[in-house]
Amino acid sequence: MNGVSADLAELEALKQGLAVAPAACDVLVCPPASLIARAAGTAKSAFALGGQDCHAQPSGAFTGDISAEMLKDAGASAVIVGHSERRQYHGERDADVAAKARAAWRAGLTAIICIGETEGERDAGQAHHVCGGQLRGSIPVEATAENTAIAYEPVWAIGTGRTPSDDDIVAMHAHIRQCVALHLGAAGQKVRILYGGSVKPSNAKVILSLGDVNGALVGGASLKAQDFLAIIAASVAR
Repeated sequence: MNGVSADLAELEALKQGLAVAPAACDVLVCPPASLIARAAGTAKSAFALGGQDCHAQPSGAFTGDISAEMLKDAGASAVIVGHSERRQYHGERDADVAAKARAAWRAGLTAIICIGETEGERDAGQAHHVCGGQLRGSIPVEATAENTAIAYEPVWAIGTGRTPSDDDIVAMHAHIRQCVALHLGAAGQKVRILYGGSVKPSNAKVILSLGDVNGALVGGASLKAQDFLAIIAASVAR
């Protein structure tokens, strides 16, 4: 929940930066829904746009919600579903996330499906079990590498002062790859797995070079074009 009209200047700066140093990766920005249509005028072909959430239904009496079709109409090509904050603050269950993923596909959007364990679950040694369960419950079996990406968020590392080690990241991404391959078959070997735990310019190069890390879900560091451009530049090391 960040961004008003004045912040579109950061997207213009992002566009200009990419014109000078073209990205070696796919670049997607997910602004608040109120800015997607206006951001589309800035983005053009420089980067793609996505939504931060969607409702499972295409329309109806769901005041305050936004459908995948509305996001598509505004200029989005993807949508984040099942973000840890949606699960925590809005009580979203795996089945809700799966329904939203199907809604994204229905509208022609890529679904970025988020999973991740809490601090208590990590400390109890349940991290792999929890994430495996979320994967099976949140990812419909129709998922493909073309319509789906997975984002791993170590919730325990958000605002706690604790940081996952490289070994933590590698182990979890390897586990996710194994689970997705079992769940989806051959398609699971190609689905992109993004890392989403406090990625910033100072750690992006190392994180993006780790095994089975196919990209990053960037939070606060995406609010400033120069920080985001530095992370994008780190993709060259992959």
